[in-house]
Amino acid sequence: MTAATGSSFWRDLVHKPFFWGIVAIAALLALNVLKDPAYLALSINPNNGNLVGNLVDILRQAAPVMMIAIGMSLVIATGGIDLSVGSLMAVSGAVAMEFLSAAGDSGNLGAALAAIGLALVITGILGAVNGILVAYVGLQPFIATLVLMLAGRGIAKVITGGQNTTASNDPFRWIANGFVIGIPVVFLLAVLLVLVVGWVVRKSALGLMIEAIGINPRASRMAGIKPKGLLLTTYILSGILAGIAGIMSVGSVMTVDISRTGYQLELDAILAVVIGGASLAGGKFSLSGAFVGALLIATLDKTVLFLGISSSATPAFKAIVIVVLCLLQSERVRSWFRRRRRVAPPEQVSVKEEVTA
Repeated sequence: MTAATGSSFWRDLVHKPFFWGIVAIAALLALNVLKDPAYLALSINPNNGNLVGNLVDILRQAAPVMMIAIGMSLVIATGGIDLSVGSLMAVSGAVAMEFLSAAGDSGNLGAALAAIGLALVITGILGAVNGILVAYVGLQPFIATLVLMLAGRGIAKVITGGQNTTASNDPFRWIANGFVIGIPVVFLLAVLLVLVVGWVVRKSALGLMIEAIGINPRASRMAGIKPKGLLLTTYILSGILAGIAGIMSVGSVMTVDISRTGYQLELDAILAVVIGGASLAGGKFSLSGAFVGALLIATLDKTVLFLGISSSATPAFKAIVIVVLCLLQSERVRSWFRRRRRVAPPEQVSVKEEVTA
Protein backbone atom coordinates (compact mmCIF):
# COMPACT_ATOMS: atom_id res chain seq x y z
CA MET A 1 0.00 0.00 0.00
CA THR A 2 1.45 3.35 -1.07
CA ALA A 3 1.54 6.41 1.18
CA ALA A 4 -1.12 8.13 -0.92
CA THR A 5 -3.37 5.08 -0.80
CA GLY A 6 -2.90 4.74 2.94
CA SER A 7 -3.68 8.42 3.45
CA SER A 8 -6.83 8.09 1.35
CA PHE A 9 -7.88 5.00 3.31
CA TRP A 10 -7.60 6.75 6.66
CA ARG A 11 -9.31 9.86 5.32
CA ASP A 12 -12.25 7.77 4.12
CA LEU A 13 -12.32 5.84 7.39
CA VAL A 14 -12.46 9.01 9.49
CA HIS A 15 -15.54 10.08 7.52
CA LYS A 16 -17.34 6.86 8.46
CA PRO A 17 -19.68 7.65 11.38
CA PHE A 18 -19.09 4.29 13.07
CA PHE A 19 -15.34 5.04 13.21
CA TRP A 20 -15.95 7.62 15.91
CA GLY A 21 -18.12 5.11 17.76
CA ILE A 22 -15.17 2.72 17.82
CA VAL A 23 -12.92 5.55 19.02
CA ALA A 24 -15.38 6.34 21.82
CA ILE A 25 -15.50 2.66 22.87
CA ALA A 26 -11.69 2.57 22.99
CA ALA A 27 -11.62 5.80 25.02
CA LEU A 28 -14.13 4.49 27.56
CA LEU A 29 -12.22 1.22 27.94
CA ALA A 30 -8.99 3.18 28.38
CA LEU A 31 -10.68 5.28 31.07
CA ASN A 32 -11.68 2.13 32.91
CA VAL A 33 -8.19 0.69 32.57
CA LEU A 34 -6.76 3.84 34.18
CA LYS A 35 -8.89 3.13 37.23
CA ASP A 36 -8.22 -0.62 37.23
CA PRO A 37 -5.38 -1.99 35.04
CA ALA A 38 -6.98 -5.44 35.19
CA TYR A 39 -10.29 -4.18 33.77
CA LEU A 40 -9.83 -5.89 30.39
CA ALA A 41 -8.50 -9.12 31.85
CA LEU A 42 -10.39 -12.28 30.96
CA SER A 43 -10.38 -15.46 33.01
CA ILE A 44 -11.85 -18.92 32.66
CA ASN A 45 -14.52 -20.13 35.03
CA PRO A 46 -13.17 -23.43 36.39
CA ASN A 47 -16.69 -24.78 36.86
CA ASN A 48 -17.77 -24.59 33.21
CA GLY A 49 -14.73 -23.42 31.22
CA ASN A 50 -16.43 -20.22 30.03
CA LEU A 51 -14.82 -16.82 29.75
CA VAL A 52 -15.69 -14.27 32.42
CA GLY A 53 -14.78 -10.61 32.65
CA ASN A 54 -15.97 -7.10 31.94
CA LEU A 55 -15.69 -7.48 28.17
CA VAL A 56 -17.93 -10.55 28.28
CA ASP A 57 -20.47 -8.60 30.33
CA ILE A 58 -20.43 -5.78 27.77
CA LEU A 59 -21.04 -8.20 24.89
CA ARG A 60 -23.94 -9.82 26.72
CA GLN A 61 -25.47 -6.46 27.64
CA ALA A 62 -25.12 -5.13 24.10
CA ALA A 63 -27.07 -7.96 22.45
CA PRO A 64 -30.65 -6.77 23.23
CA VAL A 65 -29.75 -3.19 22.26
CA MET A 66 -28.37 -4.49 18.95
CA MET A 67 -31.66 -6.19 18.17
CA ILE A 68 -33.87 -3.16 18.70
CA ALA A 69 -31.28 -0.86 17.10
CA ILE A 70 -31.33 -2.91 13.88
CA GLY A 71 -35.12 -2.74 13.72
CA MET A 72 -35.04 0.95 14.59
CA SER A 73 -32.53 1.58 11.78
CA LEU A 74 -34.90 0.22 9.16
CA VAL A 75 -37.88 2.11 10.56
CA ILE A 76 -35.98 5.40 10.76
CA ALA A 77 -34.71 4.88 7.21
CA THR A 78 -38.33 5.04 6.02
CA GLY A 79 -38.72 8.42 7.74
CA GLY A 80 -40.51 6.94 10.77
CA ILE A 81 -39.70 5.98 14.32
CA ASP A 82 -40.72 3.16 16.66
CA LEU A 83 -41.13 4.21 20.28
CA SER A 84 -42.82 0.95 21.25
CA VAL A 85 -39.81 -1.41 21.14
CA GLY A 86 -39.15 -1.22 24.90
CA SER A 87 -42.76 -2.07 25.70
CA LEU A 88 -42.73 -4.89 23.14
CA MET A 89 -39.73 -6.34 24.97
CA ALA A 90 -41.86 -6.45 28.12
CA VAL A 91 -44.72 -8.10 26.20
CA SER A 92 -42.37 -10.70 24.74
CA GLY A 93 -40.90 -11.50 28.15
CA ALA A 94 -44.35 -11.70 29.73
CA VAL A 95 -45.64 -14.12 27.09
CA ALA A 96 -42.55 -16.34 27.33
CA MET A 97 -42.46 -16.45 31.13
CA GLU A 98 -46.19 -17.13 31.46
CA PHE A 99 -46.00 -19.96 28.93
CA LEU A 100 -42.96 -21.56 30.57
CA SER A 101 -44.47 -21.14 34.03
CA ALA A 102 -47.58 -22.99 32.88
CA ALA A 103 -45.52 -25.69 31.12
CA GLY A 104 -43.59 -26.42 34.30
CA ASP A 105 -40.93 -28.73 32.82
CA SER A 106 -37.54 -27.10 33.38
CA GLY A 107 -35.76 -29.25 30.81
CA ASN A 108 -38.33 -29.24 28.01
CA LEU A 109 -36.74 -27.92 24.79
CA GLY A 110 -40.09 -28.02 23.00
CA ALA A 111 -41.63 -25.72 25.61
CA ALA A 112 -38.73 -23.28 25.22
CA LEU A 113 -39.13 -23.18 21.44
CA ALA A 114 -42.90 -22.81 21.74
CA ALA A 115 -42.49 -19.93 24.21
CA ILE A 116 -40.07 -18.18 21.87
CA GLY A 117 -42.31 -18.73 18.85
CA LEU A 118 -45.43 -17.48 20.64
CA ALA A 119 -43.61 -14.39 21.95
CA LEU A 120 -42.35 -13.49 18.48
CA VAL A 121 -45.77 -14.02 16.90
CA ILE A 122 -47.38 -11.69 19.44
CA THR A 123 -44.74 -8.97 19.03
CA GLY A 124 -44.88 -9.36 15.25
CA ILE A 125 -48.64 -8.79 15.36
CA LEU A 126 -48.19 -5.72 17.55
CA GLY A 127 -45.54 -4.48 15.13
CA ALA A 128 -48.07 -4.97 12.33
CA VAL A 129 -50.52 -2.80 14.27
CA ASN A 130 -47.94 -0.04 14.23
CA GLY A 131 -47.41 -0.56 10.51
CA ILE A 132 -51.13 -0.46 9.75
CA LEU A 133 -51.59 2.74 11.74
CA VAL A 134 -48.70 4.39 9.91
CA ALA A 135 -49.06 3.02 6.38
CA TYR A 136 -52.82 2.56 5.95
CA VAL A 137 -54.47 4.80 8.55
CA GLY A 138 -51.98 7.59 7.96
CA LEU A 139 -51.03 8.41 11.56
CA GLN A 140 -47.68 10.01 12.24
CA PRO A 141 -45.16 7.30 13.26
CA PHE A 142 -44.40 9.15 16.49
CA ILE A 143 -48.06 9.12 17.54
CA ALA A 144 -48.83 5.60 16.29
CA THR A 145 -45.92 4.00 18.13
CA LEU A 146 -46.38 6.21 21.21
CA VAL A 147 -49.82 4.65 21.62
CA LEU A 148 -48.35 1.14 21.75
CA MET A 149 -45.46 2.35 23.90
CA LEU A 150 -48.01 3.34 26.55
CA ALA A 151 -50.37 0.42 25.97
CA GLY A 152 -47.69 -2.27 25.66
CA ARG A 153 -46.84 -2.48 29.34
CA GLY A 154 -50.54 -2.57 30.11
CA ILE A 155 -50.85 -5.57 27.78
CA ALA A 156 -47.90 -7.21 29.56
CA LYS A 157 -49.57 -6.62 32.93
CA VAL A 158 -52.78 -8.23 31.66
CA ILE A 159 -50.79 -11.26 30.48
CA THR A 160 -49.04 -11.70 33.84
CA GLY A 161 -51.92 -10.58 36.03
CA GLY A 162 -49.90 -7.59 37.19
CA GLN A 163 -47.21 -9.78 38.78
CA ASN A 164 -43.55 -10.34 37.95
CA THR A 165 -43.60 -13.87 36.57
CA THR A 166 -40.75 -16.32 37.14
CA ALA A 167 -40.22 -19.57 35.25
CA SER A 168 -37.65 -22.33 35.06
CA ASN A 169 -36.46 -23.77 31.77
CA ASP A 170 -32.82 -24.71 31.15
CA PRO A 171 -32.85 -24.51 27.31
CA PHE A 172 -34.47 -21.06 27.45
CA ARG A 173 -31.99 -19.85 30.07
CA TRP A 174 -29.09 -21.13 27.94
CA ILE A 175 -29.97 -18.58 25.23
CA ALA A 176 -29.09 -15.70 27.55
CA ASN A 177 -26.52 -17.35 29.81
CA GLY A 178 -24.92 -20.04 27.66
CA PHE A 179 -21.53 -19.96 25.93
CA VAL A 180 -20.15 -21.33 22.66
CA ILE A 181 -16.34 -21.51 22.37
CA GLY A 182 -16.22 -19.21 25.37
CA ILE A 183 -18.37 -16.46 23.81
CA PRO A 184 -21.88 -15.64 25.09
CA VAL A 185 -24.59 -17.29 22.99
CA VAL A 186 -26.74 -14.19 23.18
CA PHE A 187 -24.03 -12.10 21.51
CA LEU A 188 -23.36 -14.72 18.81
CA LEU A 189 -27.10 -14.86 18.11
CA ALA A 190 -27.24 -11.06 17.85
CA VAL A 191 -24.29 -10.99 15.43
CA LEU A 192 -25.89 -13.73 13.32
CA LEU A 193 -29.19 -11.86 13.08
CA VAL A 194 -27.41 -8.60 12.20
CA LEU A 195 -25.55 -10.39 9.41
CA VAL A 196 -28.73 -12.01 8.10
CA VAL A 197 -30.73 -8.77 8.10
CA GLY A 198 -27.78 -6.89 6.58
CA TRP A 199 -27.38 -9.48 3.84
CA VAL A 200 -31.08 -9.36 2.97
CA VAL A 201 -31.36 -5.56 2.79
CA ARG A 202 -28.06 -4.97 1.00
CA LYS A 203 -27.96 -7.94 -1.36
CA SER A 204 -31.49 -7.30 -2.57
CA ALA A 205 -33.41 -4.21 -3.62
CA LEU A 206 -35.11 -4.05 -0.22
CA GLY A 207 -32.56 -1.67 1.31
CA LEU A 208 -32.69 0.71 -1.65
CA MET A 209 -36.50 0.73 -1.61
CA ILE A 210 -36.57 1.45 2.13
CA GLU A 211 -34.18 4.37 1.63
CA ALA A 212 -36.20 5.60 -1.35
CA ILE A 213 -39.33 5.76 0.80
CA GLY A 214 -37.47 7.79 3.40
CA ILE A 215 -36.07 10.20 0.83
CA ASN A 216 -39.27 10.86 -1.11
CA PRO A 217 -42.40 8.68 -0.66
CA ARG A 218 -44.22 10.25 -3.62
CA ALA A 219 -41.31 9.76 -6.01
CA SER A 220 -40.89 6.17 -4.81
CA ARG A 221 -44.53 5.45 -5.66
CA MET A 222 -44.04 6.93 -9.12
CA ALA A 223 -41.02 4.63 -9.54
CA GLY A 224 -43.21 1.60 -8.92
CA ILE A 225 -42.38 1.04 -5.24
CA LYS A 226 -45.29 0.19 -2.95
CA PRO A 227 -44.53 2.13 0.25
CA LYS A 228 -47.43 0.77 2.28
CA GLY A 229 -46.32 -2.84 2.06
CA LEU A 230 -42.71 -1.94 2.82
CA LEU A 231 -43.69 0.22 5.79
CA LEU A 232 -45.77 -2.63 7.17
CA THR A 233 -42.86 -5.02 6.69
CA THR A 234 -40.35 -2.79 8.49
CA TYR A 235 -42.62 -2.30 11.51
CA ILE A 236 -43.33 -6.04 11.70
CA LEU A 237 -39.60 -6.73 11.56
CA SER A 238 -38.98 -4.11 14.26
CA GLY A 239 -41.59 -5.79 16.45
CA ILE A 240 -40.06 -9.24 15.97
CA LEU A 241 -36.55 -7.99 16.73
CA ALA A 242 -37.90 -6.28 19.86
CA GLY A 243 -39.44 -9.61 20.82
CA ILE A 244 -36.05 -11.30 20.44
CA ALA A 245 -34.49 -8.59 22.60
CA GLY A 246 -37.14 -9.23 25.24
CA ILE A 247 -36.35 -12.95 25.26
CA MET A 248 -32.66 -12.15 25.68
CA SER A 249 -33.39 -9.80 28.58
CA VAL A 250 -35.69 -12.03 30.61
CA GLY A 251 -33.71 -15.19 29.86
CA SER A 252 -30.77 -14.03 31.95
CA VAL A 253 -32.80 -14.08 35.20
CA MET A 254 -35.86 -16.06 34.00
CA THR A 255 -38.12 -13.35 35.40
CA VAL A 256 -40.09 -10.62 33.66
CA ASP A 257 -40.30 -7.32 35.52
CA ILE A 258 -43.10 -5.46 33.76
CA SER A 259 -41.95 -2.05 34.94
CA ARG A 260 -38.24 -2.58 34.18
CA THR A 261 -37.89 -4.95 31.23
CA GLY A 262 -37.02 -2.84 28.20
CA TYR A 263 -37.55 0.38 30.15
CA GLN A 264 -36.32 3.37 28.09
CA LEU A 265 -34.36 1.07 25.77
CA GLU A 266 -36.13 2.70 22.83
CA LEU A 267 -34.01 5.77 23.63
CA ASP A 268 -30.83 3.68 23.63
CA ALA A 269 -31.85 2.21 20.28
CA ILE A 270 -32.36 5.66 18.78
CA LEU A 271 -28.99 6.79 20.16
CA ALA A 272 -27.30 3.71 18.69
CA VAL A 273 -28.83 4.45 15.29
CA VAL A 274 -27.72 8.09 15.40
CA ILE A 275 -24.22 7.11 16.53
CA GLY A 276 -24.13 4.74 13.56
CA GLY A 277 -24.64 7.63 11.16
CA ALA A 278 -28.29 7.21 10.21
CA SER A 279 -30.34 10.28 9.42
CA LEU A 280 -33.43 10.81 11.59
CA ALA A 281 -34.98 12.50 8.56
CA GLY A 282 -34.96 9.11 6.80
CA GLY A 283 -33.37 7.84 3.62
CA LYS A 284 -30.10 6.63 5.12
CA PHE A 285 -29.17 3.79 7.45
CA SER A 286 -26.16 1.73 8.45
CA LEU A 287 -26.61 -1.60 10.19
CA SER A 288 -22.90 -1.84 10.92
CA GLY A 289 -23.09 1.64 12.44
CA ALA A 290 -26.06 0.62 14.60
CA PHE A 291 -24.08 -2.45 15.68
CA VAL A 292 -21.17 -0.26 16.83
CA GLY A 293 -23.62 2.17 18.43
CA ALA A 294 -25.16 -0.63 20.50
CA LEU A 295 -21.70 -1.72 21.66
CA LEU A 296 -20.95 1.88 22.64
CA ILE A 297 -24.19 2.17 24.64
CA ALA A 298 -23.39 -1.06 26.52
CA THR A 299 -19.80 0.06 27.15
CA LEU A 300 -21.04 3.43 28.37
CA ASP A 301 -23.54 1.85 30.78
CA LYS A 302 -20.85 -0.48 32.12
CA THR A 303 -18.45 2.45 32.53
CA VAL A 304 -21.01 4.46 34.46
CA LEU A 305 -21.42 1.61 36.94
CA PHE A 306 -17.70 0.87 37.14
CA LEU A 307 -16.75 4.49 37.85
CA GLY A 308 -19.38 4.68 40.57
CA ILE A 309 -21.17 7.64 39.02
CA SER A 310 -24.35 8.55 40.88
CA SER A 311 -27.54 7.28 39.28
CA SER A 312 -28.89 10.84 39.31
CA ALA A 313 -25.90 12.02 37.26
CA THR A 314 -25.87 9.05 34.87
CA PRO A 315 -28.12 10.65 32.21
CA ALA A 316 -25.95 13.78 32.18
CA PHE A 317 -22.77 11.70 31.80
CA LYS A 318 -24.27 9.74 28.92
CA ALA A 319 -25.51 12.96 27.32
CA ILE A 320 -22.03 14.51 27.42
CA VAL A 321 -20.47 11.47 25.74
CA ILE A 322 -23.15 11.34 23.05
CA VAL A 323 -22.96 15.09 22.34
CA VAL A 324 -19.17 14.97 21.99
CA LEU A 325 -19.42 11.97 19.69
CA CYS A 326 -22.05 13.63 17.50
CA LEU A 327 -19.88 16.74 17.25
CA LEU A 328 -16.95 14.60 16.12
CA GLN A 329 -19.18 13.04 13.47
CA SER A 330 -20.45 16.40 12.25
CA GLU A 331 -19.00 17.36 8.88
CA ARG A 332 -19.70 21.01 9.64
CA VAL A 333 -17.63 20.87 12.84
CA ARG A 334 -14.76 19.04 11.13
CA SER A 335 -14.76 21.53 8.25
CA TRP A 336 -14.62 24.38 10.76
CA PHE A 337 -11.50 22.89 12.35
CA ARG A 338 -9.96 22.38 8.91
CA ARG A 339 -10.53 26.04 8.04
CA ARG A 340 -8.96 27.10 11.33
CA ARG A 341 -5.84 25.07 10.57
CA ARG A 342 -5.52 26.62 7.11
CA VAL A 343 -5.51 30.20 8.41
CA ALA A 344 -1.97 31.54 8.22
CA PRO A 345 -0.34 32.63 11.49
CA PRO A 346 -0.21 36.42 12.08
CA GLU A 347 3.58 36.55 11.55
CA GLN A 348 3.27 35.01 8.07
CA VAL A 349 0.47 37.36 7.13
CA SER A 350 2.52 40.45 8.05
CA VAL A 351 5.54 39.22 6.05
CA LYS A 352 3.42 38.65 2.96
CA GLU A 353 1.94 42.12 3.25
CA GLU A 354 5.44 43.70 3.48
CA VAL A 355 6.65 41.79 0.41
CA THR A 356 3.60 42.89 -1.57
CA ALA A 357 4.20 46.50 -0.57
